Amino acid sequence: FQPALWYASRMMRHASALCLVFALSGCAADDEPAKQPTPYALELPEGFPSPVLSAENPLTLEKIELGRWLFYDERLSGNGEQACGTCHLQSKAFTDGLVVSEGSTGEHTPRNALALVNVAYNTTLTWANPTLKTLEAQFKVPMFGEFPIELGLTNHEEEVLERFRQDPAMVERFKAAFPELADPINFDRIIDAMACFVRTMISGDSPFDRYQYGLDDEALTDSEKRGLTLFFGEKAECYHCHGGFNLSGATTHASLAINESSFFNNGLYNVDGKGSYPSPNQGLWTFTEKPDDMGRFRVPTLRNIEVTAPYMHDGSFETLEDVVRFYEAGGRNIETGDEAGDGRANPYKSVFVSGFELTDQEREDLIAFLKSLTDKGFLTNPAFADPNPE
Repeated sequence: FQPALWYASRMMRHASALCLVFALSGCAADDEPAKQPTPYALELPEGFPSPVLSAENPLTLEKIELGRWLFYDERLSGNGEQACGTCHLQSKAFTDGLVVSEGSTGEHTPRNALALVNVAYNTTLTWANPTLKTLEAQFKVPMFGEFPIELGLTNHEEEVLERFRQDPAMVERFKAAFPELADPINFDRIIDAMACFVRTMISGDSPFDRYQYGLDDEALTDSEKRGLTLFFGEKAECYHCHGGFNLSGATTHASLAINESSFFNNGLYNVDGKGSYPSPNQGLWTFTEKPDDMGRFRVPTLRNIEVTAPYMHDGSFETLEDVVRFYEAGGRNIETGDEAGDGRANPYKSVFVSGFELTDQEREDLIAFLKSLTDKGFLTNPAFADPNPE
């Protein structure tokens, strides 16, 4: 089948599903039993396995729609100034375009915002915390964390919940999503709904996908095809860390017997000549205190990488060319300042970051291939957009 028809059918299916949600969330007569939530099955792109979904928090149309409203609602912050969607913009593959993110009170986080792309497949969910393996657990960090403050809900819990209780439309959405509960407006249900919404953010219709899975032999240019060969070849060796259908080593799905997290040190820093990274971004070591874990961060997906600049866990690089040249060099040598050190000689650096040589044309081809991973439909899909844009 043609990719355009495939994508159109996906959009029509999702649009029809959302129409059903609106119908189900209408006010029922007092003597009518509450309508039961409608199960939702993910429609996966070609070549994608089934993700491992939560048995405790199954997908339903009503929870997904409630989660979409909550994701973009600034009332879900202590001061009413910020929403999840503030730091996760659809046009930027749900990143924010900043070096490091800024919380609702103006406090900066230490790290760059990760893209919310195919997170239903992630083994772990942040740059370096190996314990956060479910969206339900991860959502609590930006919501209630205090070091740094992001949404800043701590000590504002009842105030925030009351905002939604005073909104008749939101009350009906909560009732439609959780009809079995007399009072469904609480943070556990808020987290369940947003987790369901984010799990539907599946991206797999880039030019690369259409070419790779035989849907369109002309989807890639000659330059992009040469870049593909470099990416998956032994010269650049990008695929060792960014492999599989999600172009990320930190991926799990229902067909895997063993799920392993993927954290690597890529030679970005070496501030003491012994492998150290600058505080507070010391990677997996923060949790394990094992020397070998210094500077090890999770390998992110490269899907939609064209629109997620700046790059690296601390936003160190502005462009894809900066990133490619960094890997060509086998790490980064910072000659002056507090972060001075030769990351190329970091003793904990991955063996796959050994450096390589590219011609100007090869570098251009590799960057062209990375841009072919952009799924424009994902970046504009109305099912993921703010349902109440101003």
